[in-house]
Amino acid sequence: MTETATPFSAPAGTPPLVQLKGIAKYFPGVIANENVDLEVLPGEIHALLGENGAGKSTLMNILTGIYQPDAGEIIIDGYAKHFATPLQAIAAGIGMVHQHFKLVQAFTVAENIHLGWSETPRRASAQVLEARTASLAEKFNLQTRPGARISDLSTGEQQRVEILRVLARQARVLILDEPTAVLTPAEARELFRALREFVSHGNAIIFISHKLDEVMEISDRISVLRGGRKVATERTADCNARMLAKLMVGRDIVLADMRQRAAGAAPISAKPVLSLESVSAQNDAGTEALHDVSLAVHAGEILGIAGVAGNGQRELSQVLSGMRQIGNGRILIDGRPVEHSNAAVFADNGIGHIPEDRLHSGLAPALSITVNAVMREYKKSPVSAGAVYRPGGATALAKEIAAAADVTIPDFNMPVRNLSGGNQQRLVARREMRIANKVLIAAYPSRGLDVGAINTMLRYIVELRDAGAGIVLISEELEELLNLSDRIAVLYEGRIMGIVDNDRTDIDQIGLLMGGRALAREVA
Repeated sequence: MTETATPFSAPAGTPPLVQLKGIAKYFPGVIANENVDLEVLPGEIHALLGENGAGKSTLMNILTGIYQPDAGEIIIDGYAKHFATPLQAIAAGIGMVHQHFKLVQAFTVAENIHLGWSETPRRASAQVLEARTASLAEKFNLQTRPGARISDLSTGEQQRVEILRVLARQARVLILDEPTAVLTPAEARELFRALREFVSHGNAIIFISHKLDEVMEISDRISVLRGGRKVATERTADCNARMLAKLMVGRDIVLADMRQRAAGAAPISAKPVLSLESVSAQNDAGTEALHDVSLAVHAGEILGIAGVAGNGQRELSQVLSGMRQIGNGRILIDGRPVEHSNAAVFADNGIGHIPEDRLHSGLAPALSITVNAVMREYKKSPVSAGAVYRPGGATALAKEIAAAADVTIPDFNMPVRNLSGGNQQRLVARREMRIANKVLIAAYPSRGLDVGAINTMLRYIVELRDAGAGIVLISEELEELLNLSDRIAVLYEGRIMGIVDNDRTDIDQIGLLMGGRALAREVA
């Protein structure tokens, strides 16, 4: 395990901090939870595993008062509780960092940290709130920019604010849903130290993650959900990654060699299909986020983009997909300069985009699943006939896309935000792959997915590559990049530090580039 504080030893007879007994929750056509028992002990980090849609989020939404159970009871410190609202759960000492951020975009980091907090000083100035936030960030080893607006932060920075906001309130039971998905390994280690310190005082953590190695490192016990039911609770010391993966999906997971090309796969083209030439671009705050970036994407290849979160990845993916205007340089599609950059032009040219923030950038959360599934093909049959929208055709296409994405949907008219994060990700990916006959820009496509879904997602990408599309794969998972990419470009502070051929590099070399050290000589 990671570095720890002195483990907490509860006196004999101390009840669990949390007991869930026989919890059930049903939605139309879906068993979200059924007869789930869970005990979380003082001083422990209890990992909760399961495939996307296994019922983890629903179970935690019940514990935090967002949903009401259809059956079962919640017991806190040995006493039965009923949480009609999240405020009641917070008052009972239960806090949660959700997978989808709950921050106010127009507020600063400091304002979000102090919003609705009983310890916020009355009539405090912005300077006071920012100073308090900086102190909290130092205490919990979570780097932030207290005066920055949330809307100007990268996804990784926003996630750190979410974690800090809940840690600052010192909940006795802290629920973390994919807390390290956008943290570097060093940042994750700092977080783990803070978590161990937190539970050493008799608190507890429910830790939801799809990273099995991470779960093995940080947790004391592990519970696994499958199909809405709990299938196991084991001591972490008695587990291994393969055993946990099998418990999650009900079968052995075989990871294929993703770089191996299928027989008859399209070759890598001699000329690039999408290029950036000395491109610079600003972020939402108006400061330069990309500096003199040159990249060439060839048909039939996977170009990996490595880098720590917040180094220009979001702006790069948006430039490559036409969502962000450039300041200097040129963008070329099939060797022809793009005169007017916008997302519609790029989509019409066969460029798809899986954005890093699938819920807010890739989907319209309040609109139906059907609308979200077909929005890239509104002008085409069967969705439209001329200028006439055809609801039946749209639903038929949405069902086709959902089936290809292996997403089970009970009602295509319900808002897409009701889907689990993993199902949203798969739906967006399949929708974008349908239009990506030239290039797919995939920003963190496996983020938040379980081990089985990750394997499926990466297989989708490889199949698209073999069909002759160029792939730009942006990821913080170096092993993922090494397992898929033909070449890897490293982004640091908005600059390309080097582009290396995957056959002639290693993790240490890429790590140096990620830290801002340029290659001594050109490698590729």
